[in-house]
Amino acid sequence: MTLNNDNDIQAVNTPETPQEPLVLPILPTSDIVLFPRIIMPLAVWEDSSQKLVDEVLLQDKIFGIVASREETPAGFGPDNLYRVGTAAIILKMRKPEDGSIRLLIQGLYRFRLHDWVAYEPYFTARVSAIAEDFEPDLEIEALMSNVKGLFLKMLELSPYLPAELGTMMRELGDPRVLADVAAGSLNISKAEKQALLEIIDVKERLTKVLGHINREIEILELGKKIQSQVKTEMEKAQKDYYLREQIRVLEKELGQADERTREVEELQMRLEDAGLPEHAMKEAQRELDRLKRTPPTSPDHQVIRNYLEWMIELPWSVSTEDNLDLKQARQILDEDHFDLEKVKKRILEYLAVRKLKPDMKGPILCFVGPPGTGKTSLGRSIARALGRRFVRLSLGGVRDEAEIRGHRRTYVGALPGRIIQSIRRAGSNNPVFILDEVDKIGADFRGDPSSALLEVLDPEQNFSFSDHYLDVGFDLSKVMFITTANLLDPIPPPLRDRMEVLELPGYTEEEKLEIAFNYLIPRQLEAHGLTAEQFSITPDAVRRLIASYTREAGLRNLEREIASLCRGVGREIVEGIKTKVEVTPGDLAMYLGPPRFFREAALERPEPGVATGLAWTPTGGDILFIEVLRMPGKGDLKLTGQLGDVMKESAAAALSYIRARAPFLDIEEDFFENSDLHIHVPAGAIPKDGPSAGLALLAALVSRLSGHPVKKGLAMTGEITLRGDVLPVGGIKNKVLAAHRAGIREVILPAQNSVDLEEIPESVRKDLTFHPVARLDEALEIAFPHGQEVPARQARA
Repeated sequence: MTLNNDNDIQAVNTPETPQEPLVLPILPTSDIVLFPRIIMPLAVWEDSSQKLVDEVLLQDKIFGIVASREETPAGFGPDNLYRVGTAAIILKMRKPEDGSIRLLIQGLYRFRLHDWVAYEPYFTARVSAIAEDFEPDLEIEALMSNVKGLFLKMLELSPYLPAELGTMMRELGDPRVLADVAAGSLNISKAEKQALLEIIDVKERLTKVLGHINREIEILELGKKIQSQVKTEMEKAQKDYYLREQIRVLEKELGQADERTREVEELQMRLEDAGLPEHAMKEAQRELDRLKRTPPTSPDHQVIRNYLEWMIELPWSVSTEDNLDLKQARQILDEDHFDLEKVKKRILEYLAVRKLKPDMKGPILCFVGPPGTGKTSLGRSIARALGRRFVRLSLGGVRDEAEIRGHRRTYVGALPGRIIQSIRRAGSNNPVFILDEVDKIGADFRGDPSSALLEVLDPEQNFSFSDHYLDVGFDLSKVMFITTANLLDPIPPPLRDRMEVLELPGYTEEEKLEIAFNYLIPRQLEAHGLTAEQFSITPDAVRRLIASYTREAGLRNLEREIASLCRGVGREIVEGIKTKVEVTPGDLAMYLGPPRFFREAALERPEPGVATGLAWTPTGGDILFIEVLRMPGKGDLKLTGQLGDVMKESAAAALSYIRARAPFLDIEEDFFENSDLHIHVPAGAIPKDGPSAGLALLAALVSRLSGHPVKKGLAMTGEITLRGDVLPVGGIKNKVLAAHRAGIREVILPAQNSVDLEEIPESVRKDLTFHPVARLDEALEIAFPHGQEVPARQARA
């Protein structure tokens, strides 16, 4: 651990000293001695010390600072620590990115270390506080006066002490505080400071401090004299430098250029070959001229050299040639991915336009869909189809704007942002650039990375993207940026507006079956060293695997389960138990254990008060049973099942609609005066929200209050209004697929969602009957057939 600034100290009031022995956590230090009543910064690096800090902060405890006799962390053993230390508290703490913990600590009182209580996870010792009682007398006043006077003289000569110390020293009236503040400000060794810390008698301590101040003044006065002499010698050094420069020019003329000259000439040649645009070449040349004038021993020399290396190695004018053969591109996309026709169509359209207009700007595509649907791998396939290089940048958890735009060169260890770093790694200025997990970007005191991406993802601005490190514009307009996200809502609207959104909603069971046999199983056989003769699996087994062992819109878990089967079969083959295995549905439990998921099935016997809704989840669609119970009460409405605010509002709107139209719905008008209603949606551990359950909530309430069950084999989705309209909702494809899997035969959906039925596979559409409705009374007529007459139909008649 190191002290940030030995002179950054403050004095505080004298604390009370405890009378009884204490057990304190002990923080060893290698290069500082903390005095009581002093506030100073401290950096902590070791793991054990950081654990101590965390524990102290958690419990708001006092801890001990004890210096070690050696200067390295290896000297932090119990036998290498002094026996007198200082009790302290933590006032402030922060954790920078270098892995350390920065503290602001305050010394409280001296203590003597008696014995060790524990060594892990950090040192703990039994200590006793040291009292510093004294009787004021003339000798102490004289010593204080001398210390103050000489300290102020030292302050005038010292270049490293702040002037504010003088004001503080004049106001100090406690000799203990005066001695400790003066001791903490002295430029003396750690051992000398420790000796001062161990002096308990105030007079003796003031006398020792006075001696150190006298010696410091003598050193400072001598240093001032030496500085005057050095100034004279510097003038001579400047003359020598001029002469050496003349010699260097002569050596160059004679062909005896030194290594530094060769370095500059090499950089000059590389700059000319790098193909920098005019504005970048001008900045690079200016920095190269600075490098010529900067001595190799200067810290700026390496900073300038690093900057020039970045400028040279960036692909300013290096581009790969696009493969504009649409037939070949389609073949590559089909090889890597099954279905995804909308995305493939968009890529082929881009290639066609690129062929017609070669200088077109790259599109900004955003693939949105559940995990495992192939968003990132699709970007890799697009790069292969285009014949471009591929780079990927994960934005999940990025909270620092400098990650995108880079650090300015004034900072130590500055680097360009990850955009420019990735372009350099790609080696061309037109790669396919995947920005993964764009919906998981964060923001904090270091800036908002999503705002920095606005320039990157805007074709009207990114032709001159400005990285803080380069400080010159880099053309990103040729890059094909593709972003991926699981959800669209968390993406800030200005950023979303710059992207063309393509949804990957997930795969049907039939699509998963095709993908499993054409892609996943061959890939896992190769990964596990198996052949098709040794391992095979029936289609029914894959269907069972999809239905009972995975619940997802994508394919990741399905591929994991196939890998588990390959490992199980591989073990049997290696052990000689079998030479060939065909996995059937009955074998899955042996290899994978019992089924993990059980899909909801449609109600076989409809009951009053129950309706089937359709829901969308991040893992695909699912059916949702909504149950309503009526009981004696005072007109209260209770909702359970982890329902969100929007879903609760839909229930309230459905109830209000029923109360307003009770006479037309075969429901007594005063049902709410002496009844309570309880709406429950099972699977209560899963949060549910959204307006699309409004229609199912209404049907369940009408069913319970009228006593008529909802039509058998019917599911519904749609948002409702108090005027009786049915509004469109999202996720229709996933919801319809869920209904089909559950054995639903009919689906009520908003009329405006009829266009979404085109995305549903033909095989699914044939098995279902769809009822597009625009009004609630239309939906109720379908939900309650003529055998269960709803008076609303009589009223219109």
